[in-house]
Amino acid sequence: MLRVTFLGTASSRPTVRRNVSSLFVQREGDAFLFDCGEGTQRQMMRFGVGFAFREIFLTHLHADHCLGVTGLLRTMSLQGREEPVVLWGPEGSADALRELVELGGDGLAFRVALRELPPGESVRYDGYRIEAFPTRHTRDSIGLALVEDERLGRFDPDKARALGVPEGPLFGRLHRGEAVRLPDGRVVEPAGVVGPARSGRTFVYSGDTRPSDRTVAAARGADLLVHEATFGEAERGRARDTGHSTAREAAGVAAEAGVRRLALTHFSARYSEQAHRLKEEAVSVFPATVAAEDGMTLEVPFRDAGEAGGGGGDGGDGS
Repeated sequence: MLRVTFLGTASSRPTVRRNVSSLFVQREGDAFLFDCGEGTQRQMMRFGVGFAFREIFLTHLHADHCLGVTGLLRTMSLQGREEPVVLWGPEGSADALRELVELGGDGLAFRVALRELPPGESVRYDGYRIEAFPTRHTRDSIGLALVEDERLGRFDPDKARALGVPEGPLFGRLHRGEAVRLPDGRVVEPAGVVGPARSGRTFVYSGDTRPSDRTVAAARGADLLVHEATFGEAERGRARDTGHSTAREAAGVAAEAGVRRLALTHFSARYSEQAHRLKEEAVSVFPATVAAEDGMTLEVPFRDAGEAGGGGGDGGDGS
């Protein structure tokens, strides 16, 4: 299971309909926050994702992406959380992260470890990694990519039985790529019963950025790209001046990277009720586009499990 829930889809300031930036990312039993704008803790309660995440990754330290950290940590402390939290920020952010943690006053009931994640580096987990790539904003910023390892090829039990392999532990050894010796002395190689390795999934989050070759490279062939789309084409100049992207520019990144699906987010307040207009601009360049809404959940399936689709909550196109 790889699932992304949008907790906030507004830029700069919240609106009646949208909170500021935050994503709740679930990969099997692990959960993370990507950005944590003010009010994120309430959005987590509202949309029922719970607080059982392990780490927070901040793409940059503009207020609408990080000010929710203080309140969220205090809320969890008051609720009796004991498990530690790891708080990641871009290179050079450690002092600011410390201020966010200490701003609430008395100490927390759990430990918070502060870490910096420079562009080009990654954090390794069981079966996947989260890596940072540089983006083009008005201050130091990163994008984030969750990249799964390759999976084992498909095991064909019928072929194994036809070769005389008894069911049981030998099946597992063959699937893991080990040759096995049968009681009659014959050796069965895994290539005869296991198909080629299958790709894992890739999910990419742009954070705040101008269109960038670095984002294209990080998102090459990704299953889902969540890209900011702060403005429409009529305000392309303003997007350039403020270090943001238009919806059409985000779609251009998705098309060049060859992603399977694009989700637009980080909408200026003027588009809070009209995100469909931004989606229309993007679809003309990249048809497989959705406009995110607060509470929308997108499932990211394996490529050999059918086409991508929304799941849970407002899993449709949000427009």
